[in-house]
Amino acid sequence: MTDNRQSLSDLGNLTAGAPAAPAVNADSAVAPAAPVVSDAPLRQQELDKQGRAYATGRRKDAVARVWVKPGTGKVIVNGRDQEVYFVRPTLRLIINQPFTVTDREGQYDVICTVKGGGLSGQAGAVKHGIAQALTKYEPALRTTVKREGFLTRDSRAVERKKYGRAKARRSFQFSKR
Repeated sequence: MTDNRQSLSDLGNLTAGAPAAPAVNADSAVAPAAPVVSDAPLRQQELDKQGRAYATGRRKDAVARVWVKPGTGKVIVNGRDQEVYFVRPTLRLIINQPFTVTDREGQYDVICTVKGGGLSGQAGAVKHGIAQALTKYEPALRTTVKREGFLTRDSRAVERKKYGRAKARRSFQFSKR
């Protein structure tokens, strides 16, 4: 058995023909670089010419176009106040969830137009749009809103009716005779 070990001086001769390797800073090799923490948000504020943040919210078959701007907390849906458009208090509660989570109640005015679906789907679409627009106006709120799941589109929708069935899964009534 032969000994294949080489000394450092023998290995130094091998690098004579190879291109030079970049110099490594001794400090960076010893300790891993600490992550840079800055107070600036990772995303930029996105506003239009009127100083509003725009976003689109979706839920079931409803699509909401939402504009958010600083104000007194007024929510206008399709040209009407939210108490007039969404009569049920649970739907108004759904719409205001992004503001309650971020402690921004009464600080922003919301103007939105909603099309398609029923009132429940439209309320969910407005909530999704408000959450998206809030994060565009104040990018620092993104983690808070995302943690609550308001930025994720709720993709659940009505299942289609199948042939040979009364509804999507319900079969016709069985008759013995």
